Amino acid sequence: MKAEILAVGTEILLGDIVNTNAQYLARRLADLGISVYHQSVVGDNPERLLEAYRLAFSRADLVITTGGLGPTKDDLTKEVAFEYFGKKSIIHEDSLKVLQSYFKDMNRPMAQGNMKQVYFPGDAVVLPNNNGTAPGCIIEEDGRIVALLPGPPREMKPMFEESVVPYLQKFQQGVLVSKVLRVVGLGESTAAEMLEDILDNQTNPTVAPYAKEGEVTFRITAKANSEEEGTKLMEPMEAEIRRRLGSNIYGEGETTLEEVLGEMLVSKKLTIATAESCTGGMVSSKFINYPGISSVFIEGAVTYSNEAKISRLGVKAETLEKYGAVSSEVAAEMAQGIAKAAGTDIGLSTTGIAGPGGGSEEKPVGLVYVGLYIKGEVKTKMLRLFGNRQKIRERATIQLLDLLRRELL
Repeated sequence: MKAEILAVGTEILLGDIVNTNAQYLARRLADLGISVYHQSVVGDNPERLLEAYRLAFSRADLVITTGGLGPTKDDLTKEVAFEYFGKKSIIHEDSLKVLQSYFKDMNRPMAQGNMKQVYFPGDAVVLPNNNGTAPGCIIEEDGRIVALLPGPPREMKPMFEESVVPYLQKFQQGVLVSKVLRVVGLGESTAAEMLEDILDNQTNPTVAPYAKEGEVTFRITAKANSEEEGTKLMEPMEAEIRRRLGSNIYGEGETTLEEVLGEMLVSKKLTIATAESCTGGMVSSKFINYPGISSVFIEGAVTYSNEAKISRLGVKAETLEKYGAVSSEVAAEMAQGIAKAAGTDIGLSTTGIAGPGGGSEEKPVGLVYVGLYIKGEVKTKMLRLFGNRQKIRERATIQLLDLLRRELL
């Protein structure tokens, strides 16, 4: 089965909102073994929407729409779909009762416009919306299937999972099983070179690299008759990739670097504190993303000025004068100073030039030093980073976290 995802809404075309629905649906359809070759976006215009349906069904068996099921006049996704299929709509009594009950419970009058949300063809499969006022529906005719879903993700996702997935499973011919390995400390080109023969000769399973901010992911995908069979197909490939990339692989799936670190610190009962200059709190913010980090994360200090480095962290004035604030020596004293001040096992530090100004020939924009103090030993690392101010700060944060991860391993 071939599917097309059609997002309806002028606000998407104008860039006012990001079309995250398409990303979600594409992934879930792949899980079901349904191929998606096209994704489209069309505004709230009946002529263009009708043409979008015609085009989509010229190249797909299944069209899934999101958006345009609301109570206003420009919500036309349903009505145009009914026109495309030549269907007349009538009131769906069960949906009307649910809608009336909803407004009664809210102690609000139901606007007349909401009535358009309960009109469906008699042979449509109406999909209840347990998170909003707009039901969806499925129409199947002459080998063509359309599934009309609401636009808000909090409504669309549950409706897809609760109603559309069970409906589509009867068409399922095999499944696609995927696993994502997350890599840090290697650029995309370097990581790809290490797996070059695998990438050049893949069949089933396949391996696809994706560059993300500060990391690379490799998605292994196998097509099989069952999830168990697909998992077994992937196992030798995963083992070989892990053998080659080693400790550069920090996690899998949707795991984040801060989650991995948080778990390591909590399980080892290692307390930690941070002292940041150029990253301005990004490092501590990453740690705080991890639930339960309060048992080991003691404090984070943003010591931006030289005075703060001296008074808060105990950095020596002569060190600053001799080497400058952006130096390995200052990074070392910052890391050790915050650990001593907070009484922690570990201290982390960052100091650098994030730009766009402030650089020199000797110390250019993008030069960052990070420091790691752990149980009496201090390590520093010089980074040469590129990008705008935000990117430099983000990349410095990731590299410092990875430095700590490798030390804890």
